[in-house]
Amino acid sequence: MNMKFLVGVLILVLATCSIYNPTPRGSGIEGQVLIGPLCPVEQQGQECSDGPYQATLTVNSPNGIQIVQVKTDAQGHFRIPLVPGRYSLHPETPDGVAVAGDQAFVVETGRYTQLTVHYDSGIR
Repeated sequence: MNMKFLVGVLILVLATCSIYNPTPRGSGIEGQVLIGPLCPVEQQGQECSDGPYQATLTVNSPNGIQIVQVKTDAQGHFRIPLVPGRYSLHPETPDGVAVAGDQAFVVETGRYTQLTVHYDSGIR
């Protein structure tokens, strides 16, 4: 009887360990996606600020495994909870025109890392 009990407890413990997926608590990345230039011809003395851009962002592990993919809001804002560690942010390019480069970043315990993603609109 004792042996059956121990085997049952062992199976329960192993099953719990195999489905354990750490939940981020108070850490991750947040920021905004911008696109520019937005003016077809820039004049000296004329301001032409980058504007918000709704985009799809993919977070990958250092060895290229996809962790999560999110879409920003209409103003380009994003907040992605992640467990502490090293990651790479890959801005997707669905239309083939606007492009942005990958960014390596580190998430520390108990804080959100601030990131700004800059897409090049291709306007010249």
